[in-house]
Amino acid sequence: MDPIEVVLKHDDFWVVVKPADESFHSEDGMGFAERLNQTYPEQTFYPLHRLDKMTSGLILFATNKTAAAVFGDLFAQHALEKRYIAVSVNKPKKKQGTISGSMLPSRRGQWKLSAQGDNLAVTQFFSFSESGKRYFWIRPLTGKTHQIRVALKSIGAAILGDERYSGDVSDRGYLHAYSLAFEWQGEPMYFESWPKEGEHFPDSIRSLYQQYFFEPSLSWPKFTIPKKTIL
Repeated sequence: MDPIEVVLKHDDFWVVVKPADESFHSEDGMGFAERLNQTYPEQTFYPLHRLDKMTSGLILFATNKTAAAVFGDLFAQHALEKRYIAVSVNKPKKKQGTISGSMLPSRRGQWKLSAQGDNLAVTQFFSFSESGKRYFWIRPLTGKTHQIRVALKSIGAAILGDERYSGDVSDRGYLHAYSLAFEWQGEPMYFESWPKEGEHFPDSIRSLYQQYFFEPSLSWPKFTIPKKTIL
């Protein structure tokens, strides 16, 4: 197992990178959170969110209870922005837009989107085609289990390597938590991490995405999340 990549050590939080194919919590073996605790036994960590086993990328841990409470408010107020990138070999029903619906349990540990219910999941995306694959730039407005995976499947573009949701078999699941942005004590914070694992994430992945998606120029659709939504 490779050493844990630490992006930032702040007095109140750490930003680290989880590799693909490692569970966040301990399941069959040691999970990522436990490995972090064992690697830095002198430090106390408070998990603030998680990534699925197949998903790589940025994760935020608070290092004290006060910071954990503040971050809890940031998440509740949607004041912490996350971006993901994903790859599919299927053409989506639409190239960009908003995918919304209530997340309901389905068969074999899956989830599905429904027009009924109050467990609303909202995912926005842009996409482009390159070398026979579809690349996605994703902005989740809510944080549900399997949200992005279910959203892309619902538009006919299951994530490459995501066998649970009918994605083609591959060397990994091609979903990566690319960036985090929030304000801390009046100071803007921004972190990014490009994927380092996966034969279908090309070496030119950064320039490829920057060619199509210059963030300040993107016009994300406006969407107001109902106050009754369970976050």
